[in-house]
Amino acid sequence: MGNSKQRTFRNKLHEVIFEADTGTGKFFDLFLMLSILASVTIVALDSVAELRLEYGSLFIKLEWFFTILFTIEYILRIISVQRASGYVFSFFGLVDLFSILPTYLSLFIPGSQYLLVIRILRVLRVFRVLKFTQYLIEVDQLRQAMRSSRRKITVFVFTVVTIAVIVGSMMYVIEGPEHGFSSIPRGIYWAVVTLTTVGYGDISPSTPIGQMFAVLIMIFGYGIIAVPTGIVTVELGKVSTTKDLSTEVCPFCSREGHDNDAKHCKYCGNKLNP
Repeated sequence: MGNSKQRTFRNKLHEVIFEADTGTGKFFDLFLMLSILASVTIVALDSVAELRLEYGSLFIKLEWFFTILFTIEYILRIISVQRASGYVFSFFGLVDLFSILPTYLSLFIPGSQYLLVIRILRVLRVFRVLKFTQYLIEVDQLRQAMRSSRRKITVFVFTVVTIAVIVGSMMYVIEGPEHGFSSIPRGIYWAVVTLTTVGYGDISPSTPIGQMFAVLIMIFGYGIIAVPTGIVTVELGKVSTTKDLSTEVCPFCSREGHDNDAKHCKYCGNKLNP
């Protein structure tokens, strides 16, 4: 009997905290969204010297209020799921954790409370809260495309790093310390800035050979920018767009993106809440 009541309480708690299809669940999520926006605003205002000087003590009290509120919410989320690790190590689980840690760290590391702006990532739940299922479909498609292209992008990044090391070393040999290329790491820094077309201008080649070589690297950099975009675009074209997703969240692995008629989680296989 006790275990049955515990499961019922956990299911009710999960319904309120994780689901957006019920009135109480939607109210909880909307209240949470407003609290997140308010807390991020407080952190931003606290970084303004004039406002901190006048309202600093109030900002600190409000930061601690929201941190304690989100800490309680985080603990309730852990209690409400069947398998705590599924939530704790999920994307939103880590975001929820990192959104409360900075305040506690500020007791030991002054200024770390400004990292609380990471709480803004929690607003991504608005797509589920307001039942923008089409947005959920787009997010799922983008996630699939990124997962499918991760090996190609990894190879691409490794290639770019290799080119940057070679180019940086060559510029060190061509230009030398007298023209600002004081070391190979300095040359690699210039190569990365040039290949990515950022162009800070804090270091630049002065010799004719170095300038000609730089022109080739700049032109090559434009082609490099297009490669990852093309990889992801191709994978996006392969993703099916016919799915209709619900806002259901699995009580075991805490993942969403299930079909509307799904009875079991497509990720871990456990039964979804009725």
